[in-house]
Amino acid sequence: MLVKMSGLKQLFTGFRFLTPVTLSMLLAGCSASVINIEGNYPSPLVNQLPLTLGVIYDDNFSNYSFTEIDEYSGDDQYIINSGASQVDLFNTILPAVFSQVVFLESADDIASHPELDMIFQPGIEEFQVGLPQKTRLNVYEIWVKYNMRLSAPDGNSIADWVMTAYGKSPQETFGSVDAGVNEAAVEAFRDLAATFSLGFANIPEVNDWLRTNNVL
Repeated sequence: MLVKMSGLKQLFTGFRFLTPVTLSMLLAGCSASVINIEGNYPSPLVNQLPLTLGVIYDDNFSNYSFTEIDEYSGDDQYIINSGASQVDLFNTILPAVFSQVVFLESADDIASHPELDMIFQPGIEEFQVGLPQKTRLNVYEIWVKYNMRLSAPDGNSIADWVMTAYGKSPQETFGSVDAGVNEAAVEAFRDLAATFSLGFANIPEVNDWLRTNNVL
């Protein structure tokens, strides 16, 4: 115990001789910068499908977070929280595509809603970030790979497909990494909104279901 206490005493004695600036730099190096993505998503102007859609956001989606690792130190460099913003995105585009949208807590709620025609659950498979200091390009980039799952209320699969979204923002336009990454992410999510709303009915399996059920 005397040896351990002596070591701790030496450690704290050493910290006393560090200047406040040096100490703050050491502490900053131990923590990652947190970026919470925020943006506005306009409602797309498309012809609504006369369907009642049930939507489930699981915790992995609604609380999605990506950590960018420093390639030299191996420490967490940036933590990018985008789940809440992506929920806002789908809460905007889905009511524009479907005549009725019901947001469900989980699959257990499906039985309580006999009016549902189909169940939709989005997921994120990959999230990539391009930073100018790493890519040597003068842009911030965000690339996201989604897995979209559509099923009947009884659980039978209707369609399971992949969609990708890409956004970038010029480095010279933004004064901070946080702002540049945020803008690139918002652009990527808007890219997804356009692709999803304009192309949903053209997904082959979705199109077959819509025609079989006389929706188209």
